[in-house]
Amino acid sequence: MINKVTLVGNLGRDPEVRTLENGVKVATFSLATNENYKDKNDTWQKLTEWHNIVAWRGLAEKSERDLKKGDMAYVEGKITHRKYTDKEGVERSITEIVANTLYSLEKRESSPGGSIPPPDQDNAPTNAKDDLPF
Repeated sequence: MINKVTLVGNLGRDPEVRTLENGVKVATFSLATNENYKDKNDTWQKLTEWHNIVAWRGLAEKSERDLKKGDMAYVEGKITHRKYTDKEGVERSITEIVANTLYSLEKRESSPGGSIPPPDQDNAPTNAKDDLPF
């Protein structure tokens, strides 16, 4: 069985990063994907779908360091569903994408020496337009 999602979209907000009691970092952010289609009147329409993204450990640190609201990002992960009780005691459901691969698709500014520092090794390159797996 396979549970795999691939998304390319824009961040709706800066990643929110928390450190749990055990020291593990977790980041959450929203990602918007767009679909264009023609309606029955032959007029182009744009449909925006919002996705809740969760990134753990090194990917949480990477998202905090490399991503900000409006940035385009590539996310691979799995769909999860969970229930929680809000502050008013109401049980709610949420669908999330737990990231296992995360790339920034934004061009990075060159350093004063004129070169981009090598990417960290915790996952994928931070500027990966040419390194996408498709």
